[in-house]
Amino acid sequence: MIRSLYTAATGMLAQQLNLDVIANNLANVNTPGFKKSRADFQDLMYQVIKEPGVTTQTGGGPTGIQVGLGVRPEAVGKIFTQGDFVSTGNNLDVAIEGEGFLQVTLPNGNTAYTRSGALKLDQDGNLVTSDGYLISPTITIPANSLGITIAPDGTISARNPGSPTPTTVGSLETVRFQNPAGLRAMGKNLFEETAASGSAGTGTPGETGFGTLAQGFLESSNVTVVDEIVQMVTGQRAYEANSKVIQTADQILQNAINVKR
Repeated sequence: MIRSLYTAATGMLAQQLNLDVIANNLANVNTPGFKKSRADFQDLMYQVIKEPGVTTQTGGGPTGIQVGLGVRPEAVGKIFTQGDFVSTGNNLDVAIEGEGFLQVTLPNGNTAYTRSGALKLDQDGNLVTSDGYLISPTITIPANSLGITIAPDGTISARNPGSPTPTTVGSLETVRFQNPAGLRAMGKNLFEETAASGSAGTGTPGETGFGTLAQGFLESSNVTVVDEIVQMVTGQRAYEANSKVIQTADQILQNAINVKR
């Protein structure tokens, strides 16, 4: 009976982590470029009381007796499905339609990656993220520019005063990974390359395997509230069921202790 106490406890811990993941998804339902996470679980080792196929006095045992010892979290992975596009009317906002990430230079010189295209200009006219991190490669918009155009292939053009013809001032590059789910989430809508993600492959938006850019749009979170609520209810009921197993096991143990009475 003690076995069931520990087994049910692993189920409660697993569902607690599951609810933590769901809570983070719901908290970021309005975060631009956010990608939802999903907790994956696996069963623990089994206690083999009778080996399958072993011949006994009553004949062969086709299934044997194997008692599981619970569950544990195996992974919490990001799901990089496309989020909906939201029109903002801001010329510096850009959404990636398809695969790809924008490159960001961190203060320590390292490179991070983001799906959030809420770009800004700093005091020097450089394109930066909302936290002031430079977009890589660095793109500087002239101070006297009258308008900024971002083409689907990432080419950025600006019109100078007195000139009807826009001038190219830079180009946005995107990168993609063999396994984007292996990226390390850093917060601030940023991801970091890991050994699991593979190396970043740089390309031009619109090339084979790379998504195009849409100016004046932002990619919204790919979290679906209804799906998360259903998962939350399922996780809550599973947590309650495991707690009920602990209560039941405790009652049976109590009856066993009091059997002499």
